[in-house]
Amino acid sequence: MEEWTLRPIARIQSDFSEKFGIPRQSGLVEALRARVVFAPEYRVREAFRGLEGFTHIWLVWGFSQNVGAGWSPTVRPPRLGGNVRMGVFATRSPFRPNPIGLSCVELLAIDYDAPDGPALVVGGADLLDGTPIFDVKPYVPHADCRPQARGGFSDAHREDRLAVDFPPQLEALVPPDKREALRGVLAGDPRPSYQRDPQRLYGLGFAGLQVRFTVEDGVLHVRQVEKD
Repeated sequence: MEEWTLRPIARIQSDFSEKFGIPRQSGLVEALRARVVFAPEYRVREAFRGLEGFTHIWLVWGFSQNVGAGWSPTVRPPRLGGNVRMGVFATRSPFRPNPIGLSCVELLAIDYDAPDGPALVVGGADLLDGTPIFDVKPYVPHADCRPQARGGFSDAHREDRLAVDFPPQLEALVPPDKREALRGVLAGDPRPSYQRDPQRLYGLGFAGLQVRFTVEDGVLHVRQVEKD
């Protein structure tokens, strides 16, 4: 079979230094902010002409931590408890024949004047800091939106939401412009669905912080916030 070579055109700058805690889909935490910073050869203003007219874009990116990890014809989706196997093409597992991801994010601004500009400021991204971006495409509502579409097994296993108990003295350690996004990430229940030990202390890396928490009876309790 013929082979294709993809080169990253950009990298994302996000608040996620590790995979744990990243929302399982883009757009679930709208308050998240990230920047798409292009390689120098693609920092051409004309390449962005007309993009300001779109509210959302598609990011085509690579599962950089899974390169060379191989693929499996079946995987265990986390939302099914990690115990049920589904075909890889029915999931968004990173263990794919080609480790390529696709995310729809909100386009908040095009930063033309930054030293590394033009750069894209986006909302709701579900990407690890430094993730390579292979392409950017506009989201076209009349073509890309399908309200009548069925979501397979994901329809019956929608994202759970937790109440978040965040003591004020701990939340005060989080930069004010990061608090809403962090609360959204925590409310989305970062734990693997097969882990339900109320005594277990979890650690989440976010925006240069380590946030440790427990979960019991549908409430996430933040226990510690420290610099990473």
